[in-house]
Amino acid sequence: MNRLNLIILLAVLSVPLSARDLVDYVNPLVGTALKGEGGTAPFVGPPHAMTKLMPQTRENKMGTMAYVYDDHYFMGIMASHQPTVWMGDYGYVAIMPQQGEQVLTLPEQRKLTYSHKDEQATPYYYSVRMTSQEDKPMRAEVVASSRAALLRFTFGRSHHSRIVVQGINLNPALGDWCNDYGPRLEKIKGWVKVDPERGEIVGYNPDRQSAQIGPDLPGFKGYFVIRLNKKFSTYGTWDGDKTYPGQAELQGSRMGAYVDFETRQGEQVLAQMGTSFISIEQARANLEAELPGWDFKALKASTRQAWNDKLAKLQVHGTGDNDKAIFYTAMYHAYLFPREFGEQGRYYSAMDDRVHDGDSYNDFSLWDTFRALHPLMTLLEPELTCRWITALLQMYREGGWMPMWPNPSYTNIMIGTHADAVIADAYAKGLRDYDLQLAYEAMRKDAMVPPDCDTRRRYGDRDRWTAYEARAGASYYHTIGYVPDDRTAESVSRTLEYAYDDWCVAQLARDLRPDDYPVLMRWAQNYRNQYCKDKGFMLPRRYDGSWIDLDDHDRHGLTEGSKWTYLFCVLQDIPGMIEMMGGNEAFARKLDQNFDGGHYRHDNEPGHHYIYLYDYCGQPRKTQELVRQHTRQNYRNAPDGINGNDDCGQMSAWYLFSVMGFYPVTPGSNTYALGAPQFPKLTLLLADHTLNIVAQGMSEQRQYVRQVLVDGRPLDRPFIDHSTLIHARELRFIME
Repeated sequence: MNRLNLIILLAVLSVPLSARDLVDYVNPLVGTALKGEGGTAPFVGPPHAMTKLMPQTRENKMGTMAYVYDDHYFMGIMASHQPTVWMGDYGYVAIMPQQGEQVLTLPEQRKLTYSHKDEQATPYYYSVRMTSQEDKPMRAEVVASSRAALLRFTFGRSHHSRIVVQGINLNPALGDWCNDYGPRLEKIKGWVKVDPERGEIVGYNPDRQSAQIGPDLPGFKGYFVIRLNKKFSTYGTWDGDKTYPGQAELQGSRMGAYVDFETRQGEQVLAQMGTSFISIEQARANLEAELPGWDFKALKASTRQAWNDKLAKLQVHGTGDNDKAIFYTAMYHAYLFPREFGEQGRYYSAMDDRVHDGDSYNDFSLWDTFRALHPLMTLLEPELTCRWITALLQMYREGGWMPMWPNPSYTNIMIGTHADAVIADAYAKGLRDYDLQLAYEAMRKDAMVPPDCDTRRRYGDRDRWTAYEARAGASYYHTIGYVPDDRTAESVSRTLEYAYDDWCVAQLARDLRPDDYPVLMRWAQNYRNQYCKDKGFMLPRRYDGSWIDLDDHDRHGLTEGSKWTYLFCVLQDIPGMIEMMGGNEAFARKLDQNFDGGHYRHDNEPGHHYIYLYDYCGQPRKTQELVRQHTRQNYRNAPDGINGNDDCGQMSAWYLFSVMGFYPVTPGSNTYALGAPQFPKLTLLLADHTLNIVAQGMSEQRQYVRQVLVDGRPLDRPFIDHSTLIHARELRFIME
């Protein structure tokens, strides 16, 4: 164990015993309702688990999770790899207990009604009670490690108890504008085999729900091994609604297997599950390494402890249980992704469809998470941040580019190359435990090299895969200074985000390749070419330079937002943006219009820093007011308690930063803009000491900040740099 790990371990062990129960405040049902569109799920497993176990209440696809709080049916326990609602699951498998003479296979056949009062959801354990087809009580429970799980099913007395396994679920009835089942039905089939001698069901699932927006991966499979602790008397396989009693092996596109046995009243049957992206043998090895026995209680306790250890890194004090539930649920969401992808020293790469030696991570929601989630993790998880960057660089080495949104391979989802921002932010903070030269090589390619056929494709959102998009429209951006709307989709947003990404690349170029620095910094000013001074907005421009006017709700040329959403989307040169818009007073008036006119959308990421822009134009009290309003308005302890898709922890990370009292407006700059803490005291566990954040005199009537002291020394402006923050022992806000 190295010195840093020892320090962290000792610090965690020094946390008061009560902190070991922090996980009990987490409510995994937050963000699972249709209202609010939180897009998360009650995942079971340790932080960053490769395979997350979850209850299934519907058939998932891009656009819906497998669990939705509004549903009233339980279809099984799913081993899922779906990161969030608008990305796809892949290599999944589901398992369902059942009683009755007839074998019910498909989700719509096997589903059972249940009530939320009969379920318990925690990060380390899930259970649900239901009534079987024989009108007898039945219970399903699950605990999990990163690549394996232990399920426990309690049956009523029956001659016809069973386990139904669904190994793949290609249902063309689920097809819609973003889910295309045709090519997948033509190309792929799952496989399952029952081995009664070993008491196992094994198989693989080659399905990727986002396959049409990524490259072909002939070698991709999600492998599984399911092992029961009870001998089964009969078994079979199934395809659709047709069963094949006694047949041990089957291939198909919507199929699985089942095993039958007799049970006593209240008898418990255990099922071990191992998963892998490498092989059946590796899935079995993962199972045996992570589940050395059938000890349900021990696995539950170890995963519970893993969560307590992470949650102890940022603690809230002096508030009630409801606020703690919101706070620690946000921490839970922030620790779900990226997911582990390594398996005992090897990993499957979806960038070149091969297995490599080493470790890896996947499902980086970079367009979202570069803003707050990754900066938060530079504070909480500096070593892990470097490992994530190494994973991104592996993807570059194996596929030719760092990804925009790997799921698990390249997808042309969202815009910009924001792995650049993640690396620039870590680099600026002194986190360098990765290949720096390779990092700059990958970032430089993002900045300098347009994608294939750049001038011949529009690269629309969720277009069928042709090639990696990278910075679509870069050919024009490099020559005329903006992305033209009549040549490339989402043109305004692209220009603005490419300019910020160029600034990020420049931060490394300054040290590693100085000749590139002036070019990149010049491109970082391209945001000015997108600003229509006559209209006072960032507006689309045609190739000939002419403008396209938009009303307040028109999204033409914009990514998931209106012209208000992108008006202030300049992270890298806020003083320059303020000057361009007429100076501090004019800029503040425009910000007022944005917030007072109801244009601010906290439910999506491009505007997440807008609240803090008042700091830059001399009106920090408005930032403090809006922080209080939006931390309360958009985050609640309820199934609809996240206002907008959490996007793999970004919404939650915004909340955590904001209640601490500061926010990374420009990742890569080492500067945090100050707001106002929302709790009397928070404790941040840093690498070698703790930082106490105190809101002195805070009350419902005292929401403003009169003074900020760092270890007793006053700050003279509403900003704090990273070095000052991480070396401090106390950050004290004097409230008034």
